[in-house]
Amino acid sequence: MPADTLPPLGFALARKIVDIRWSLVVMLTIIAGVGVMMLYSAADASLRPWAVRHAIRFAVTLGLALAIAVIDLRLWMRFAYGLYGGALALLIAVEVAGSIGMGARRWIDLGFMQLQPSELMKIAVVLALARMFHGMSITALGRPWRLILPVALVLVPAMLVLRQPDLGTTLMMLIGAAAVMFAAGVRMWMFVAVAAAGLAALPIGWQFMHGYQKNRVLTFLDPERDPLGAGYHILQSKIALGSGGLHGKGFLQGTQSHLNFLPEKQTDFIFTMFAEEFGLIGAMGLLALYALVIATCLAIALRCRSQFGRLLATGLSVTFFLYLFINMAMVMGLLPVVGVPLPLVSYGGSATLSLMIGFGLILSVHVHRDLPIGRFSAGGVE
Repeated sequence: MPADTLPPLGFALARKIVDIRWSLVVMLTIIAGVGVMMLYSAADASLRPWAVRHAIRFAVTLGLALAIAVIDLRLWMRFAYGLYGGALALLIAVEVAGSIGMGARRWIDLGFMQLQPSELMKIAVVLALARMFHGMSITALGRPWRLILPVALVLVPAMLVLRQPDLGTTLMMLIGAAAVMFAAGVRMWMFVAVAAAGLAALPIGWQFMHGYQKNRVLTFLDPERDPLGAGYHILQSKIALGSGGLHGKGFLQGTQSHLNFLPEKQTDFIFTMFAEEFGLIGAMGLLALYALVIATCLAIALRCRSQFGRLLATGLSVTFFLYLFINMAMVMGLLPVVGVPLPLVSYGGSATLSLMIGFGLILSVHVHRDLPIGRFSAGGVE
């Protein structure tokens, strides 16, 4: 049927589908394909148990992302606080009846999957902050008391996540929120003051850290202090990274991973396995693809006409970058091991779900980039 004979609603939907940033979708699919390939390798040339599940999860969440992309951006703005409240309720539910795994209470058992609400909270915080700062004038942003509510909106879930305990996710949430505030126009001196206060509080914070968290920091500073215990992960990761050389050992030929010297090769340390098998050239190629995704997302943010869309895409782009940066720095020994997955490559349902929801929202910003949204309304046009 010709496009001009479609009903108005169908025609509008078709235009939105055509207007989706398909180049971004292709890049995400290639990255997820790398994940399937490496999970196949991690299971010693078997699609089970990880590769086939990763492929199915990506396909399902990609469909969800495309559905999110065509929904009017004003609806996401209107329901931002409600979605934040739902994610916060899930975090509270973890406190009450969450599943315990590896010494932490972070998951809710849904039967078909273990949901980690803190992953969804990263997206919900950015969404709610974008909605809140959308309606603030530059003058209001210069008044510290006007930031009490946004800061509380971030600190409440951050404290809940820290109790699980999950320091890595807490830091990602705080930095992602700071990125939205910076993009909104919050004064630089306020960030400096908060950073100074944080540094001053480090000795106090050290006293409240769990034993394993202190051990991770000490191991980061000196991995050789316990080479067969706490330092084992990072030492084996560095060996695998170095042994890959320029061209790598070849697909399915990584010795550190296939001889089980490399721990958590399907999740936290999957980039190490990739670098061992494909070498520096392969690792740089994957990094270039990630960089292109981030650049595309930031370009979408800059192109958007509405403040809400700009802040939302910027915050989500920074969140994606943090996944990448923390994981890379962690496996190279530049940061303590905090359990952050490599986006769309590491095995994990909650991370894939939250990332694809985030990319769906970024695609929605692109599709509705010329949509004027009233700055001081709940979604109307100025």
